[in-house]
Amino acid sequence: MKTIRTATDLALNGAPPAFAEPLHVGRPNIGDRAALLAQFERILDARWLTNNGPLVQEFEHRIARHLGVKHCVAMCNGTIALEIAIRALGLHGEVIVPSWTFIATAHALYWQGITPVFADIDPSTHNLDPNAVRSMITPRTTGIIGVHLWGRAAPIEELQAIADKHGLQLMFDAAHAFGSTYKGRTIGQFGRCEVLSFHATKSFNTMEGGAIVTNDDELAEATRLMRNFGFSGYDNVIHPGTNGKMIEVCAAAGLANLEALGATQSGNRRTHAAYKQALGNITGVTVLDYDATESNSHHYVVAEVDERCTVTRDQIVAALHAENVLARKYFWPGCHGMKPYRELFPHAGRVLPNTELAAERVLVLPAGPSISSDEIEQIASTIRVMCQWGLGGF
Repeated sequence: MKTIRTATDLALNGAPPAFAEPLHVGRPNIGDRAALLAQFERILDARWLTNNGPLVQEFEHRIARHLGVKHCVAMCNGTIALEIAIRALGLHGEVIVPSWTFIATAHALYWQGITPVFADIDPSTHNLDPNAVRSMITPRTTGIIGVHLWGRAAPIEELQAIADKHGLQLMFDAAHAFGSTYKGRTIGQFGRCEVLSFHATKSFNTMEGGAIVTNDDELAEATRLMRNFGFSGYDNVIHPGTNGKMIEVCAAAGLANLEALGATQSGNRRTHAAYKQALGNITGVTVLDYDATESNSHHYVVAEVDERCTVTRDQIVAALHAENVLARKYFWPGCHGMKPYRELFPHAGRVLPNTELAAERVLVLPAGPSISSDEIEQIASTIRVMCQWGLGGF
């Protein structure tokens, strides 16, 4: 039997962890190095490093065509893209968001003096529950930000119906969902706009970057102005703005990785299937599945550890960390449980029971196309022994 060792055991006894190098959630996908270096050569030859260079323009065109939208406005990162989209939509007062999301979704509102109002999630999908959204609407509500969590599409039609009925703006945080679909349509086509993240940890990345995608001509033009200080031509500022531009190096990485996207997503699907098989017979540990009728980014491998398991999620995380497997508790404890919002809304958890349950159960495992089947089996073996023997497995 394999013995699960604590971090203390390793430190005191000098026993090496199972993996010499840490296995991270979201290890970067590099793609084709030769293709990336060739794109870098284009930058050096053109001597154009930033300020809407030719590679950024090509990247925007390619992404818009890939997603089937009219406009892609590339940004330096996804958080700035969220902030600019929020400002371009004229949101103010209160905006309804899930608490079960990366903190940037809430920060992008609060940073601009807007109150994020946290609504609960559907426990089967981890996406916003439309009934919870309805219950949080007040006279101060101006918008809804839906999040396609784990690459699963949010309940788009129901959220749009709520927004239309109450005269609210609807946009989506699609940071996890590049390559995902909703009823056969590519994510990126919904709401007033959708915001993408191309951070290094995403399955499709530009090293660092983001974008606003939309079919709204006026909104696209406003966001283009806003990402470049409001300049229209030389010395002519016509709109308030900031510096949200994507640089040429990031666009180069995106163009190279776009060529490798099919192989990356196929690798992600294989990884997810391998985890499902390896963890399939462990009582109390369930790998979240995806709708087989839709495409999905398969960016994350997400499991839930429920009350049937002999150990807690946190004990499994500690055991994995001792083996150099840096599993995560995303997005524990939920935005409402983090200090800025915990102090503002100390009783928010009372209306977020499904969010709090997810925060206790969710385990996100190292994934991506670069992880091997042997590594997945070793990770599963650690979890299996832990669950079979409980704390006695240490």
